[in-house]
Amino acid sequence: MSELDSEQEVAAVRAFNRFYTRKLGVLDQQLLKSPYSLSEARVLYELAHREDTSAKEIGSELGLDAGYLSRIVQKFDEAGLITSKPLPSDRRQYRLTLTAKGRQTFAKLERSMRDEVGAMLATLPHDGKARLIGAMAEIERLLGDSRGSSSPAVLREPRPGDMGWVVQSHGAFYAREYGFDSSFEGLVAEIAAKFLASFDASRERCWIADIDGTQVGSIFLVRHTDDVAKLRLLLVEPAGRGQRLGHRLVGECIAFARACGYRKITLWTQSNLVAARKIYQEAGFKLVATEPHRSFGQSLIGETWEMEL
Repeated sequence: MSELDSEQEVAAVRAFNRFYTRKLGVLDQQLLKSPYSLSEARVLYELAHREDTSAKEIGSELGLDAGYLSRIVQKFDEAGLITSKPLPSDRRQYRLTLTAKGRQTFAKLERSMRDEVGAMLATLPHDGKARLIGAMAEIERLLGDSRGSSSPAVLREPRPGDMGWVVQSHGAFYAREYGFDSSFEGLVAEIAAKFLASFDASRERCWIADIDGTQVGSIFLVRHTDDVAKLRLLLVEPAGRGQRLGHRLVGECIAFARACGYRKITLWTQSNLVAARKIYQEAGFKLVATEPHRSFGQSLIGETWEMEL
């Protein structure tokens, strides 16, 4: 990455921050025409959703300067929004609790915030709302605490645009992890196009794994013959790992194949795809054939696995 590229990326992030703060109406003005700033509203929120919390804990959570937080607490105390009592363990620290007036004030502010955000979302088309929420979730994941656990993945049917994601994500992932060239992406595109063109809802399925609105995995079960189904395009992105998501996707394929009356599932993979092979083996698939070949810019050993149903 060049220095110019780095400067442009920093500038882009700063430009987005300026845009977003202006959009929410919290830049150098009171929040939603209330008597409270954004920081004050956040303190109210924390007090409404915590029990037996101290000013120090809230300050640490929100990253607020101790002096600034002290002034906020004093303002709330004078307005009758909170009560404060010294902590038995450290009498220099105070336990903060919202009063009835404080809870009423927060409830009114919360309604205003919901109405404001709802009005903003109402201006977007349906797909725009989904894209916006998905992008926000992705930003939170990328910039959040990497040690925190991610939301559980949801398995769903494909939506418009998902097939493009399947092709792009497979191409990028296998190029990055295994050095496959663009011919592999071409193969995935052919499989996805054929699925769309001749999809039989009674005997075929695609599942997209989704975490907070972002695709993190895929798998297909397609008709090979009347008695045999073929499992294709299993993928779990790094963001979806740690949930045994690959096992869930394969399990969905097996259950659906049985329900459709297939007698066997077959799949083709490569000997170096260790993680996928382990999933297939644990699900009950058996390796039935191997064949060296030159594909995707690599010398590979293709493997055929089968499972009797």
